Amino acid sequence: MPTMNWRRKSTFCEGAVMVLLLGHMTTALEVPLDPKVLEGLPQPPTITHQSPKDYIIDPRENIVIHCEAKGKPHPSFSWTRNGSHFDVDKDPKVITKPNSGTLVIDISEEKAEAYEGVYQCTARNEHGTAVSNNIVIRQSKSPLWSKERNEPVTVQVGVSLILHCRPPVGLPPPIIFWMDNNFQRLPQNSRVSQALNGDLYFSNVLVEDTRNDYICYARFPHTQTIQQKQPITVNVLDERPAAERTPSFMYPPGPNSTFMVLRGETLELECIADGLPTPEISWTKVNGDLPSDRFSFQNFQKMLKITEVTEADAGDYHCLARNRLGSAQHTITVVVKAAPFWISAPRNLILAPKETGMLICHVGGNPKPTITWSVNGVPIENSPKDPSRSIEDGTIILSDVQAGSSAVYQCNASNEFGYLLANAFVNVLAEPPRVLTPPNTVYQVITNSQAMLDCSSFGSPIPKITWFKDGQTAILDGDSYILHENGTLQISPAQPQNSGKYTCVATNNQGNKENHVYLEVKEPTRILKQPEYKVAQKNSIAVFECEVKHDPSLIPTVTWLKDNGELPDDERFVVDSDSLTINDVSEEDEGTYTCIMNTTLDQDSASATLTVVEATPTPAIVYERPDPPRDLELTDQQEQSVQLTWTPGDEHNSPTQLFLIQYEDSLHEPGVWYNLTEAPGTSTTAQLDLSPYVYYSFRVLALNDVGMSKPSNPSGQYRTNPSQPDENPSDVEATGTEPHNIVISWRELTGLQSNGPGLQYKVSWRQKDIDEEWTSVIVANVSEYVVTGTPIFVPYEVTVQAVNDYGRGPKPVVVLGYSGEDRPTMAPENVKVLVQSSTQAVVQWEPIPSSTVRGRMLGYKVYYWKEKSLQKEDSRPEEPKMLIFSGNETEGRLPDLHPYSQYSINVSAFNGKGDGPSSADQKFETPEGVPGAPAFLRIRDSNLDSLTVEWGPPVDEHGRLTGYMLKYQPINNTDELKEMTLLANETSIILENLKYSTRYMFYLNAMTIKGSGPVVTTTITVMDEALIQQPAVEAGKGTESPSHPISPVTQSVQPPFYKARPVGPVFGSVNFSVEEDHAIINWEYTGDENNVYVEYMLDNSKEAWKREAVNGSRTYQLKNLKAGMVYRVRVVAKDHADATTHSTEELLIVVPAMTSRQVDIATQGWFIGLMCAIALLILVLLIVCFIKRNKGGKYPVKEKEEAHQDPEIQPMKEDDGTFGEYSDTEDHKPLKGSRTPSNGTVKKDDSDDSLVDYGEGGDGQFNEDGSFIGQYSGKKEKDTAEGNESSEAPSPVNAMNSFV
Repeated sequence: MPTMNWRRKSTFCEGAVMVLLLGHMTTALEVPLDPKVLEGLPQPPTITHQSPKDYIIDPRENIVIHCEAKGKPHPSFSWTRNGSHFDVDKDPKVITKPNSGTLVIDISEEKAEAYEGVYQCTARNEHGTAVSNNIVIRQSKSPLWSKERNEPVTVQVGVSLILHCRPPVGLPPPIIFWMDNNFQRLPQNSRVSQALNGDLYFSNVLVEDTRNDYICYARFPHTQTIQQKQPITVNVLDERPAAERTPSFMYPPGPNSTFMVLRGETLELECIADGLPTPEISWTKVNGDLPSDRFSFQNFQKMLKITEVTEADAGDYHCLARNRLGSAQHTITVVVKAAPFWISAPRNLILAPKETGMLICHVGGNPKPTITWSVNGVPIENSPKDPSRSIEDGTIILSDVQAGSSAVYQCNASNEFGYLLANAFVNVLAEPPRVLTPPNTVYQVITNSQAMLDCSSFGSPIPKITWFKDGQTAILDGDSYILHENGTLQISPAQPQNSGKYTCVATNNQGNKENHVYLEVKEPTRILKQPEYKVAQKNSIAVFECEVKHDPSLIPTVTWLKDNGELPDDERFVVDSDSLTINDVSEEDEGTYTCIMNTTLDQDSASATLTVVEATPTPAIVYERPDPPRDLELTDQQEQSVQLTWTPGDEHNSPTQLFLIQYEDSLHEPGVWYNLTEAPGTSTTAQLDLSPYVYYSFRVLALNDVGMSKPSNPSGQYRTNPSQPDENPSDVEATGTEPHNIVISWRELTGLQSNGPGLQYKVSWRQKDIDEEWTSVIVANVSEYVVTGTPIFVPYEVTVQAVNDYGRGPKPVVVLGYSGEDRPTMAPENVKVLVQSSTQAVVQWEPIPSSTVRGRMLGYKVYYWKEKSLQKEDSRPEEPKMLIFSGNETEGRLPDLHPYSQYSINVSAFNGKGDGPSSADQKFETPEGVPGAPAFLRIRDSNLDSLTVEWGPPVDEHGRLTGYMLKYQPINNTDELKEMTLLANETSIILENLKYSTRYMFYLNAMTIKGSGPVVTTTITVMDEALIQQPAVEAGKGTESPSHPISPVTQSVQPPFYKARPVGPVFGSVNFSVEEDHAIINWEYTGDENNVYVEYMLDNSKEAWKREAVNGSRTYQLKNLKAGMVYRVRVVAKDHADATTHSTEELLIVVPAMTSRQVDIATQGWFIGLMCAIALLILVLLIVCFIKRNKGGKYPVKEKEEAHQDPEIQPMKEDDGTFGEYSDTEDHKPLKGSRTPSNGTVKKDDSDDSLVDYGEGGDGQFNEDGSFIGQYSGKKEKDTAEGNESSEAPSPVNAMNSFV
């Protein structure tokens, strides 16, 4: 026998296995389950079902340890427990299921702990032994919480807090959650959350965190029991609140930590931070991104969860905690290890004698797993030596196997994190081929669909499959036939000629077997006449037609749907083989009706809509689109023309306006229809002009007022003969893209325009104005040609002519173009600058010669930049500016120059290729100009008749300052304007002999030799500065009110007179002045004057802003202000939605207290009169009371008590401890002389109006003037409740140990 390796593969299909010879390597092959095939075929055992490796049992139920296996003959089973033989027959509580290795252990009268241990199942027959995994049996545990006493936790507001859960250790571990006494989960958020270990973390505590029922629960899922921890009491004090602080990590501690996770498991990283305000947590991976489809953030961003961990998830992860005070970062280094995992598990082998095969055990893991082999459950080193077996790198190689050498091999791969165990048998068989596909199977398919002919087989060695059609030569791969590895023959697409008898032959060295199948290719089902849109009157009849064409051997069934649902169960709907009739149409019948034609192989469908209208006395004329024309015929056939004749369809009460004739070119664009011409609606013929080399088909559509008809059926094909082209390509252009080329481009002809096969293009060119011959090339299937080696930017004449196998097109049109450009080679000369003013100059240059342009002259670029200021030594050069001028200009204006500065300038020419060289830099200087406005202007040291004016030099002096001009005048007297010329080095001046309590306006501008700059202004009221208390500008703080009257104070920050109107509504300067009980506010503002308001409020007040509209004014008087108070004032602009769009800074306005102007109230006449009236009234009341007492008044006890009782004290209801209405009943008497403080204690009142004054312990009668008042008896009470005692009943949760 040759030592050839055979490759085996099997798949199941409805209980049958298809086997195909695929190559020269042997792989897994399963013995088929077909009973006919199984007869007489031996098979070593295979474990088909077993319990998990880690098996946690419920002690309340019997223990079931699964072990199922198959084989021929059926295997027997045995067990080991903790490495020793487990004799199940000697234990009456252990039962083995029939024909199975599954154990059922009855523990109803036995403790489950007695059967804990490591179990392994063995399945064996005469061909080998298979073993199961080591199954570890452990009893689930749900222990009680250890007894403990939780002391109350007292903390200050704002500090962090951890409430430890410390649940009992269970198997499996419990699920932790926190609830209160009412079994409601405690709310969690970014501030309060539960960690993975069950502890409850507070980043900072609030007063509302105070409660006495923080209870940790542990739910044990296996036994469905819940255990609870004793409640924890938390008291949060507000005496010394913790200060705000930056975040720090409560868990994990420190800046770094390490976390190990196994490959394939879920990684859960946790960061919980302390901080006030509550920090926000974010996560990043160092040197990488988080896996987009496997990660999520949980527990309010405090936990990063990554599922199905891979080695790529290892690395450093940063969790960042941040609040407004700062941030903290913790780095978690994730280490990914791996328990053993299969890369390639060993697979069962079926070998013929003398064949060779391999058992591959390729395993991954970290650390690298150790691989060991066993044979029939015995370590391979302890098993009998086999010369046909060798091991190389974890792979067993079997060579020249012998009959009777079947066995089961076990591969065990293990490391510190687990192990893998796989059984793979080697079954040595010699079997002739068997074809499993039923004989004479008939396959039916629709034309142009795919046909799959099966040939499932079995044999050892694996049979080779060969197909024959109608007993002829063998079918090979190619064309429409594809032979699959499993023996299936695919025919795609199937055509009618593929119908017939097919034979598959399975062959190996033991023999051969053939099988016959049949293929029938059917015609498709098509709806020829589709249902059409209908408009039907109520109570009329609507008919939808549905004519179908189908294969004669297939019987179609018709189904009608209404709005994609079944037809109504109504006898009015009549379904025939080719139509649907609706009798006595009603409004409910409106909708879309679909005709579905089904066969056993395919279907077709079409839909139409029914519209129901009201019936009219006279039948309405129904206008519809015309029916398509029919009976198309081609006559008078000429070389390039033909006559088309047709018969019009029904016009449906709307005359045909025209016929549209379309054509299809099946040679160049099959399936695409183009409009060819139109014919009048009264015509039935049209003469059609045709193009050469086209395979024409025609169709006709009719148009009326309703719309276009459907196309007619196509005419017969009419082919025109080829000829030379009758047109040349269009859009010919010639443009250079590089200095030494020219690109000739054109629009290609279509297939219809080609007029024949072999379409090409003759491209010709020559340099213009030079006596030289045309140069030509022939190209095809392109739309451009590049000519190289041309001179720079010279004119060329080009042509493009169409050519085919039958000749050339007409003489082409000559197109003029230019070769490529290159940059100019020369810079402009004689560059001069003429300075015209301090801000403008003119630059002049000579144009460059046309021979140096080397392209289309586009213009000149002037670059200029400020080198330095002639005034400031430390000024820096500015970025160059660029101006572009046309090619025929030789000068240009330089705008917006800075006065008194040095500039540089150069000029360069440019064309379509780019810029040429620049001229040498020329320097020029601008003269001095008018200076800018002084930097600031302010007034200080204001006294009774003098003050000091201070200012700052202009930011832009634009030259050498010659001095300043200061002007000032009283605001209400325009005639007293005074002027002063000041030296350039002065920045302040003292003005004396000013009028006290007079408001002055000051004007200041700087000067150079070129003139005066813009003016800045300010105003001030002259007074003693010691009497002025300026409003504070620090946010949130006011100023103290002056103790004596002051004159009005005005503050102003005026912009210069030359300011431009800002873009958008904005505020400028804001001024205010304060007088006795009002303030005057004025401001600058550009914008919508109808939406401006003055808003004000008392400083440090929690009330809302008061608002007053200003009605388009820029000055407003706030009236009725309170003396000695501080107000916050602002001016705001609002939009139409009343939202603030702009606002000034808030002003703090102090209203002076008018102490020195107060009038002694005791000297006022109105006050004296009022006091006299009050005294007289009191005297009258005293006289009336005296008279009434002498006569004897009645004072009921209840009235006296109510008169003396504290109005804030109400009786307490004894049943619920609440305060209610006063009651005279015995059960609800108020506590005598008592009041209830807020802490819940009841103390004796010191009032002398208690009923004790009238008697105690018996009936007391009160007689005044002989009248009977009544009785009030009751026991004297002295009730005092302890303030720290609780009257609440204990929580029912405290009495619960567990619940299911």
